[in-house]
This record gives sequence, C-alpha cells and structure tokens, in this order.
Amino acid sequence: MKIARLIFNPIQENTYIVWDSTLEAAIIDAGNMSERENDVLEKFIADNGLKPVVAINTHGHFDHLLGVAHVCERYGVEFALSSKDEFLLKNAVTSAELFGVRSGAMPEKIDIDLDGRESITFGDTTLQIISTPGHTPGHVALYEPQSKVLFTGDTLFRESIGRTDLPGGDYSWIMRSIIDNLLPLGDEVKIYPGHGDDSTIGHESMYNPFVVEVLNDEVNYKN
Repeated sequence: MKIARLIFNPIQENTYIVWDSTLEAAIIDAGNMSERENDVLEKFIADNGLKPVVAINTHGHFDHLLGVAHVCERYGVEFALSSKDEFLLKNAVTSAELFGVRSGAMPEKIDIDLDGRESITFGDTTLQIISTPGHTPGHVALYEPQSKVLFTGDTLFRESIGRTDLPGGDYSWIMRSIIDNLLPLGDEVKIYPGHGDDSTIGHESMYNPFVVEVLNDEVNYKN
C-alpha cells in the first residue's frame, strides 16, 4: 500500500491518497477547496495513473469535507462517513464561515454509512474501521493491518489529541478511544493524522502528554 499526503486549505488539513498495485485509490478526508488545490490533487492522481474509487472521511468537520463534493463529481465515486456525524455535514458551510473559510459545495448525502461497519475495501486493500468517538460522535480511524498503518483523523496527533470543545466533542470518549482502541494496536503502528506530521503508537505512548498522564494515572478520564 502506498500513501501520499497533500496539505490543503487554511486549516492545513492532511488529505491522503492511498492506493495499491491495482492502482485503485481511496481519498481520505479530501480537504481541497480551491481550483489550485483541485489541480494539485488531480495532477497527482493522473501522474500516478490512479483510479479513485471511494472518498472516505474520518469525521464530519468542514475542513475535512471541503473537497469531497469535487472528488465525488470528478471521479464518480461514493462518499463514506458515519451517520453519527451527519449533523456536522449539514452544518459544514456555516461552520466554515465561523472559522472565516469560504467553502464551495459540500456533499449532499452519505453514500456509505461507516457507523457499525467493520471495513471498507478498494483494490486489494481492506481498511478496518475503528470507532473513535470523542472529537466528534461518529469519528472513525482506518487501519490497514498488513502495513501497520493507521489513519487517525483528528483523534490522535503527534504529541497531541483532537479538540473536544466543539459540538459533539467529549474528552472522556476521546481518551477511551485512544487508550482502549488505538494503543492496543501496537507500538510499531504508524499513524497518519488529520493535521501535522506522522508518528507511531509507540512514540505517542511515550511522548504525548495527554496519553502519558492517563497511562500514569495522573488523570481520571473515565468520568
């Protein structure tokens, strides 16, 4: 499995293009919002001979949705998101405006509901879907066990975690998601977050202050 990271929009969101030997590709969290960014995305896809077959979102915040409608229309693909984040999708344009971002078209509906779904496949690659609520109610992570690659969206960053002060956010749940659902995958697992640089589960277990204070029983995250 191959991975490319493209950084888009004023929020500096990580859009991932993921593909395998079949050249079928998934676009994760398409954040492209301008003609220039659309051209960057399309050029990469064309230069590598890729065939996008699905647009997958880890969650429903506007900065991860800005390019989804364009991707779906340009490549004729379906849009995958948890229905628990549908309320965020419906309010994405307003949310963008509150952050001073002028958005274009947003996806009108969810084609593939990730809520309760165990996996999603493109080419010869199957991504396991791991429920990681906390940043948003329907947040998911995407895990490819053979490559030991984990797309964490805005749940787990390099030495930080996602915000929980936005609508639908919950500190207790995001820490449960990290401690119970992500850390057990193993120290060697490489994480690709929704913002910032990549990392590993092992690094976050040692150096992420939010994780370390929980592992050291310095805070009670279950209340």
